[in-house]
Amino acid sequence: MLFRGGFPTFRKVAFLSDNGSNYREVNHLPSNQILQEKQAAVAEIVKLLNSTVSGVLVGYEGITVADDTKLRADLRKAGVHYKVLKNSLLNFAVKEAGLAGLSASLSGTTALAVNTQGETAAAKILCEYAKKNEKFVIKAGFVEGEVIDAENVKALAKLPSKEVLIAQVLAGFNAPITGLVNVLNGNIRGLAVALNAIAEKKAAEAA
Repeated sequence: MLFRGGFPTFRKVAFLSDNGSNYREVNHLPSNQILQEKQAAVAEIVKLLNSTVSGVLVGYEGITVADDTKLRADLRKAGVHYKVLKNSLLNFAVKEAGLAGLSASLSGTTALAVNTQGETAAAKILCEYAKKNEKFVIKAGFVEGEVIDAENVKALAKLPSKEVLIAQVLAGFNAPITGLVNVLNGNIRGLAVALNAIAEKKAAEAA
């Protein structure tokens, strides 16, 4: 067995049949061209993962064509990029993107939704949809390079958008302009830590 770019491949092997005629074993593993196509696909997924602050993995088994069409339209309107992906390709991509913790969620059907505007849109729309469709499953997600589980994705969905937070700050405080600039330019790196702290607290209370 050989490995090229992380993908396995075999050399073709010739066999001699019982009647003496020569035949060749069919190579079911990637040819060079297919291998290159898969490597390009993985690179595209890595680029997508690295270009966003947060994203969500879902299992979409059982979703109807009509529901899928509406869901995609809602996500697109909110600036969310949604794509159905093969687990094998996504597994290579998440590891390369530094999100190896997502590999454990790659079974069954899998779609990836990433935010191109804001940080919470994908989680909000997908979690709301999952409430109405029990076969549509929230698997996991990530925030600022940190992997979060399904429960923390749901917690993320409950957070107000950055615009709402800014409005709340402006309505409640007479903050200096430097403080407002920090809010506008801030990221949500600490969000994953906060979400995990909430999960740990709930686990401790339940113990």
